[in-house]
Amino acid sequence: MSSQPALPLPVPGAPAHAPRAAPHNLEAEQALLGAILFDNETYNRINANLKPHHFYDPVHGRIFEACVELITAGELADGVTLKERFARDGGIKEIGGAVYLMKLMEAAAPLSAQAQSYADLIYDLSLRRELIRVGNVIADLAENPPSDHDAEDIIEEAERTLFTLAESGNANTGFSPFSSALTTSIEMAAAAYESTSDVSGIATNFEDLDRMLGGLHPSDLIILAGRPSMGKTALATNIAFNVARNRLHWDQAPEEGKPEVKGGVVAFFSLEMSAEQLATRLLSDAAEIESDRIRRGKISKQEYERLAEKAIELQRLPLHIDETGAIGIAQLQARARRLQRTFGLDCIVVDYLQLVTGSKKNGDGRVQEVSEITQGLKALAKDLKVPVIALSQLSRQVETRDDKRPQLSDLRESGSIEQDADVVLFVYRESYYLERAEPREGTDDHIAWMRQVDEVRNQAEVIIGKQRHGPIGKVKLFFDSRYTRFGNLSARS
Repeated sequence: MSSQPALPLPVPGAPAHAPRAAPHNLEAEQALLGAILFDNETYNRINANLKPHHFYDPVHGRIFEACVELITAGELADGVTLKERFARDGGIKEIGGAVYLMKLMEAAAPLSAQAQSYADLIYDLSLRRELIRVGNVIADLAENPPSDHDAEDIIEEAERTLFTLAESGNANTGFSPFSSALTTSIEMAAAAYESTSDVSGIATNFEDLDRMLGGLHPSDLIILAGRPSMGKTALATNIAFNVARNRLHWDQAPEEGKPEVKGGVVAFFSLEMSAEQLATRLLSDAAEIESDRIRRGKISKQEYERLAEKAIELQRLPLHIDETGAIGIAQLQARARRLQRTFGLDCIVVDYLQLVTGSKKNGDGRVQEVSEITQGLKALAKDLKVPVIALSQLSRQVETRDDKRPQLSDLRESGSIEQDADVVLFVYRESYYLERAEPREGTDDHIAWMRQVDEVRNQAEVIIGKQRHGPIGKVKLFFDSRYTRFGNLSARS
């Protein structure tokens, strides 16, 4: 196809001596509009991503918009029907009014078969113009940065803008044949059937939990919720550590002896704890030395040597920590996408959801902001095809009940969180509440209380309150408060 379709028409709005015109092709715009006016069915055959703002000439954009409105309403769009609509449009009048519309139809009649090519060309040129605009904005920001922006902020904004531009044509892929989806489904079923493990997703290494969930699945938004001191961060950290360690072992194993559990690269957005605090938790777990003793330096020489040895092992983990406080959802998405492009990415952990900020457009309330955040996290999971684990606080109404096991209605701003999540997990430790309800010593109640505490000591429950593709239920785990570490309860019995 020639990029310059020959149309004997005046070029509207063309400057006489433009020193540097932005990329455009007015003849292609005329050819496409004429083809649509000549045969309205042409519109259904062109690129669905093409919008009025992609046209270089705003008059052409308004004509295209009018055609779309009429055609989608089941009405005829031609020179006659558009004549009345544009009767008072100065731009149309200036280039010939109804006569111009009729000439578009006549000149483009033999070009209808090439309409798709013209639509693609118009869309491509629009993206090039947007690239130039973005480049100019970035250059201007670099030369005259706002007072609250440094070079890193400008780079991040540029990355986010360019990624959005790159994805603008992919957000709506339209229909795909059922046979394609069926093939993918069969491939997944075959892989699960041939596997000797119960885990078809990414293993957490908590056997009972993996059995219930089948592992962590790509594109899933997993909400991990609980009251303060229940161990949400500890469990999320343990999962992140296990996934990253499995990947390290898989990478280091010889090709003929690769373990079945592959693991993955993990992104951990720690909005509450610093990277140093998170690293200390992992060191405490790996070296089995209490974290408060590590921070205070109250360790022996042998313990220090063990700590240094474990630190050398841990530094090779494919675990990336972002400790930015109150990070925006758009910024979080941009950084996750950057990590996937540079190092790969298989799992995301966000600690925790209520500390992420939304755009706060038009003064929306907190419920709307949380809804924007959960939708953004779910969209990120689908776009990157990775599981996203987002920690969430629970409302205080849990404390007012006799049975303090959490339920879906306890989620803060629960409407959006519950709706967008594929899986909702609650962490609950009965010992936490029992230890704070100690009766007076020497009484029968105190003896019964001690017996109860012994029964649930070092036990935790993970309650599966929602699972879109599987059963709900309860899983018991071992919990060691000394190292804030969860484990398989069966292995401890």
